[in-house]
Amino acid sequence: MIYFLGDVHGRIDHVLPAIRPRGDATATVVFLGDIEAQRPFEEEIRPLAEAGIGVWFIHGNHDTDSQRSWDHLQGSWHRCLDGRVVEIEGVRVAGLGGVFRGEVWYPDGVAATHQKPAVRSYGDYLARLKASTPPRLRNSANVTGKALKHLSTIFPEVVDRLADQEADILVAHEAPSCHPHGFEAIDLLAQVMGVKAVFHGHHHDSRDYGAWDERLGFQTHGVGLRGMTDMKGEWVVAGELDGARRY
Repeated sequence: MIYFLGDVHGRIDHVLPAIRPRGDATATVVFLGDIEAQRPFEEEIRPLAEAGIGVWFIHGNHDTDSQRSWDHLQGSWHRCLDGRVVEIEGVRVAGLGGVFRGEVWYPDGVAATHQKPAVRSYGDYLARLKASTPPRLRNSANVTGKALKHLSTIFPEVVDRLADQEADILVAHEAPSCHPHGFEAIDLLAQVMGVKAVFHGHHHDSRDYGAWDERLGFQTHGVGLRGMTDMKGEWVVAGELDGARRY
């Protein structure tokens, strides 16, 4: 069984106690971003690994709020699904970490379908940042802060790489357009990849998207703050802000 974890924001002590009673012969957890690991991620997940539970993740926007949080993920990049399709327990799972940022996707400052992204990759962004910054300021906190922040930006290069592949499930930090703050770009990616379901974090809520299934051609499941959902979209652990029911 694959379980999907909503934004944990530095705390994963609830994960193992939720899985153990279920008695799954095999189990895998997928973190949906905003991990904010308080120490190297391999140390954080050691209890899960020692229990035989597989671990994968995508990153979220808050994973680049500090250099420390980002550095804590670096020793676990073999577990990162961003820009990849990996077969997990016989299921093809694709990952898209990070968030859409206007500086890359809406260079004119207005969301419009005719706009072309300002850059295609993180490397392109760094080159543009360096070229637009006087040499004496290239090591300034403002510049290094921008470079760190955009490590959690979605870039067109990654979206295009995924669009050339097929998958059963797409995990993303951002939500499809069925969420009030979601993106049609997630819809299109899921559709071209032929996925049956999308699981997302980021918004700390768990909405009923059932009315959108036919229109989008796939099911969508949002996983709330420190919540846990199984492959059917059923709660294992309710998100801390979900309340008594989905809405």
